[in-house]
Amino acid sequence: MRVPATARKPKVGLVAGGLGAYWPQFPDLLPQLRRSAARVAERMREFDAEVVDVGFVSDAQEGAAAAERLRAADCDVIVGFLTTYMTATMLVPIAQRGGAPVLLINLQPTEAMDHASFDTGQWLAYCGACPLPEMANAFQRVGVPFRSVSGYLEDERAWDRIGRWVRAAGVRSVLRHGRHGLMGHLYPGMYDVSTDLTMVSANLGGHVEVLEFDDLRVRVQEATEEQVAAKLAEARGTFELADSVVEEDLRWAARVSVGLDALVADFDLDTLAYYHRGLEGEVHERLGAGVILGASLLTARGVPACGEYELRTSLAMLIADRLGAGGSFTELQALNFRDGVVEMGHDGPGHLAISERRPLLRGLGVYHGKRGWGVSVEFDVRQGPVTLLGVGQGRDGRYRLVAAEGEVVGGPLLQIGNTTSRVDFGRDPGEWTDEWSGSGVGHHWTLAVGHLLPDLRCLADLTGLDLVTVGA
Repeated sequence: MRVPATARKPKVGLVAGGLGAYWPQFPDLLPQLRRSAARVAERMREFDAEVVDVGFVSDAQEGAAAAERLRAADCDVIVGFLTTYMTATMLVPIAQRGGAPVLLINLQPTEAMDHASFDTGQWLAYCGACPLPEMANAFQRVGVPFRSVSGYLEDERAWDRIGRWVRAAGVRSVLRHGRHGLMGHLYPGMYDVSTDLTMVSANLGGHVEVLEFDDLRVRVQEATEEQVAAKLAEARGTFELADSVVEEDLRWAARVSVGLDALVADFDLDTLAYYHRGLEGEVHERLGAGVILGASLLTARGVPACGEYELRTSLAMLIADRLGAGGSFTELQALNFRDGVVEMGHDGPGHLAISERRPLLRGLGVYHGKRGWGVSVEFDVRQGPVTLLGVGQGRDGRYRLVAAEGEVVGGPLLQIGNTTSRVDFGRDPGEWTDEWSGSGVGHHWTLAVGHLLPDLRCLADLTGLDLVTVGA
């Protein structure tokens, strides 16, 4: 059985090394370096990663053998620990044959040497920086991207940076192995939303499963009364219910939620994007209007779901979720020049884990621009630092990450069943909106908690995507 992409831990290949010519000259050096390598392996496992440690290499032949073991392990990132000076011939084969992006780390034993007492052997334990320029030059000449983090063994700033690369490798893995559901059809007229399915695999990897609303319909019909009752209890325990919620509509949303759960399980999905227009109250129209509850519950448990057939936004939501930042389906709503904020959100599913307060279910007689009626989710994203993230596409078909950092602030919000937030970007809302719109982001994106640009820079590097930042 396939492990869901969203359940995958990043697989980190680890190799440490130093120049073997030193060992007979300085007998105490190799044992010290091995202790440092063991500490690095221990810290790596604290990132909730699967660590494939192929040991210590001392010459080019051992480097080549380590490359083969790492290639067979199918790692998401390979970390090369430069414990002291080592030649490029020891690491270039690993970078070329290992089958994964490579990060070199130079972590000396402590913050600084004891200059008065150190001899040559003790100095060499601090000499991991020495080969870094050599590695960078060699990597460039053989066509391998160079990345490095320098610090000392217990340097938390360095480990924070290393952690970003490990998290980014985990997100890259999820994208490469993900299965993304696309159900229904394009919202009429939205050219920007239109997605060439081949480009998903070309840019990110993964698989797009094309679904019909009938795939959902049959599973909704098969939902048992016990399942619906359990889902109703879950909804009442999760949401505050507005007086406008009609019991019949809530029961229908619960039944559709049961069907969505079955759909995701049966097709082994990691994300879902959907839209169906419907007509005159027929079942497909009712399904399209009834998915918001279930899609929000799916999103909250790590299976991002969004409307309007927005496959690239469901991918952005997946990235944000795997970075631990939530991520709600979002578009521009209005500009508030009096308060200096941009108001954004959407009707439809939201990421319940990032709500400022207990999310509300509101009954709606009509959705804006969509057919049907029923219940919708309403909340404000948690106040504080946030990041907007979209997946744009250029004329050449290449994807790009588009991001901006701001802050959700309090204030008046619409009460129309939307996930509305007031975002302060520290500048004129009109100027910011013009720059954001010109970035190529598209109609929708995800709104996530925290400032994510450092993580997104690492992800862009590992995936080969451009990162466009607005206001940074």
